[in-house]
Amino acid sequence: MDVTVNGTSRSVPQEATVEWLVVKLLDRHPAGIAVAVNGTVVPPTSWRQTLSEGDRVELVMALQGG
Repeated sequence: MDVTVNGTSRSVPQEATVEWLVVKLLDRHPAGIAVAVNGTVVPPTSWRQTLSEGDRVELVMALQGG
């Protein structure tokens, strides 16, 4: 199925979850990452929700610095 991640179309497995997307695409542990699906912030406790065809996902990473 296809979802849009940060403005780019991506093909993901039918059973892909928010957590799967974060780990596979960013290749890192999800600490310091905020996720919104279709404009709604998804707390980490809900990252096991399955994505749907056409979902729009925004991933934002916290960075250290000044």
